[in-house]
Amino acid sequence: MHLHFVIHEHFEAPGAFERWAIRSQHQVSYSLLYQGDGLPNNDEGADMLVVMGGPQSPATTLEQCSHFDSIAEQRLIRQFIEANKLVIGVCLGAQLIGEALGAPYQTSPEREIGKFPIHLTEAAKIHPLFEHFGEVLEVGHWHNDMPGLTSEAKILARSAGCPRQIVQYQDKVFGFQCHMEFNTKLIDQLIAHEDFSEAARFPYVQKPDELLKHDYEQMNEVLYGFLDKLTKAYE
Repeated sequence: MHLHFVIHEHFEAPGAFERWAIRSQHQVSYSLLYQGDGLPNNDEGADMLVVMGGPQSPATTLEQCSHFDSIAEQRLIRQFIEANKLVIGVCLGAQLIGEALGAPYQTSPEREIGKFPIHLTEAAKIHPLFEHFGEVLEVGHWHNDMPGLTSEAKILARSAGCPRQIVQYQDKVFGFQCHMEFNTKLIDQLIAHEDFSEAARFPYVQKPDELLKHDYEQMNEVLYGFLDKLTKAYE
C-alpha cells in the first residue's frame, strides 16, 4: 500500500502514522508544504491520503499563509474520496475533510491541549475497526476547532471538551480531531510553537512539564490496531 502524507508544518509531523507505515513496509510519500512542496495533481499513485494538522484553519487564506491552499487540499481530498480510496484527516486535516464534503468546520466548545480521555459512542463500540479502543481511551489533543458534520457522518468518539473527536464520514473516510500520533518528540516541538501564557484560563490545557511526562505509547498501539484493520479490510 502507498500512503501519501500532506504535512503543513514540521511540528505537526505524522508521528505514529509514519512509524506504522514504515513498520508495515508500506510505500510512503510526502507533500512537505512548509518546505515548498506542492500537492499531488490527483489521487494517482497513492492508496491512502493522510492530511495532518497545523495552526491554520480551513478558512486561512493564501495571503495569510503562502504555503497553505485550503481549496486545493479540499479538491485533492474529494479526488481521493471519489476514487474510493482511504482518507484520514487529523485535526486540521479532519476539518478539511468536512469542508470538502460540504460541512463547514466550527469552533470547539473548549480549547484542548494535553492528554485527556475520549469516550467511544455506541456506534464505535460495535464498529469492527474501533472495538479494540474500549469505552474510554486517553489520547492527545491540541486544538481550538472541530470538524463539521455531513448528514451521513457518524460521531465515533467525543471528549468532555469537544463533541467531535473521531468522525466517520464514509466507509473509507475518517476524521480524527484528537492526536493519536503524538510522541514525546512531537510534543517537544509543539511546545516550542505554543503560547502557554494564558493556559490557566482553560480547563483542558495542560502545561509543558505535564505534557512531557505523559506516556503516549499506549494510544499509538491502539492507532496501529485501527490502521492494521483498516488496510486489511480494503486490501
